[in-house]
Amino acid sequence: MDYTNNLPLRVVYGDFTLGVHGKGFDYIFSYAQGGLESLAKEGYEWLYRCPKPTFWRALTDNDRGSSFHLKSGSWLAADMFISCKDVEVIMDGVSQGKPCAPDNNRYGGDVYAKEMKVIFLYETLTTPVTKVEVAYTVNECGKIKVDVHYFGVEGLPQLPVFGMRFIMPTLADRYEYDGLSGETYPDRKKGAAKGVFTVDDLSLTPYLVPQECGMHMDTNYVKVYRHKSLDNSRRDLREQELVFEKSGNAFSFSCLPYTASEIENATHHEELPPARRTVLCIYGAVRGVGGIDSWGSDVESAYHINAEKDISYSFVIG
Repeated sequence: MDYTNNLPLRVVYGDFTLGVHGKGFDYIFSYAQGGLESLAKEGYEWLYRCPKPTFWRALTDNDRGSSFHLKSGSWLAADMFISCKDVEVIMDGVSQGKPCAPDNNRYGGDVYAKEMKVIFLYETLTTPVTKVEVAYTVNECGKIKVDVHYFGVEGLPQLPVFGMRFIMPTLADRYEYDGLSGETYPDRKKGAAKGVFTVDDLSLTPYLVPQECGMHMDTNYVKVYRHKSLDNSRRDLREQELVFEKSGNAFSFSCLPYTASEIENATHHEELPPARRTVLCIYGAVRGVGGIDSWGSDVESAYHINAEKDISYSFVIG
C-alpha cells in the first residue's frame, strides 16, 4: 500500500505482538515483554530494550550521607524488576482487549485504523505494591503520545525519580534540547538560562565516585542523534534523529551511556562498562540533590517526591 500521511495505519495482530505500520515508521508492541519492543523510523531501530517505568537515580554523596538509600532502597529493586500485569489494545476508540493467540485469529491479514492505543499496566515489587499505567497512542503521522500515570499508595517511601527509561542500541553522537542550560535539578536551577543547547559528550560528570549527574529540568523537547546501528547489513550511515517533546507541562530528562544501576555498581570510573548504549530517561518527577552538607542533612522537603500521591505526565515521540 502506498502510504501518505492522510491514509490509515496498517495494523498486524500477531500471536504475542501488535504491529503498527505507516509511511516511514514501524512499531511493534510486545505482550510478552510488556512494552514497546521496536521503534523503527525509516528502517532505523531506536530501541534496544522495551521502555519501562524508572524509579531510581544513582545516589549522590549527599544521599549517602543522609542514608536516603536505606530509607528508599526498595525503589532500586522496583526499577530493576517490574511486572506487566495487563495489556489493552484500543483501535479507533474501541477496546480490543488483549488480542493475543488464539483471539487474534479473528482479524484478517490487513487491518487499518486511524489511531491505535496500547495500554500497559505494571505492578511494582515494593511493600506495599503500587501500579503504573503507560499508554501509547499512535496517530496516522507516526507520532506516539505517551501518557504515564503512577498510582500513589500510603506507606511507600520517598521516590528518587519517576519517569520512563529508553535504552537505545548504540551510543548517541549528540543531543539537542530546549530547556535550561547545564546540569540542573529542582533545587539547583536558579542560575540556569533558558535556550536551545547541544551536548556532544555523553560522559558522566567526573566526580571522584560515579554518581547521579546529567539532569536537565524544564525541557520542551530533546532530539537524540545517532548514526551507528547494530544492523551490519545497513549501508546507510547517515545521522538519524528521534524527538521527544512535551505534551502539556515541560519534562526533565537525562541522556547518559549508563543505567542508574550500572552507575550505582561502580565506585571508580574505570569500573564502569564500555560506553556503548544510550540511556534516555524522560522524567515526570525528580528529587532534589541537596548540598547543605554530605554527612546527614536531607534534601529540603520542597524537593521531595511523595510516593503516596499520584503522578501523571505526558510526552510525544516523533
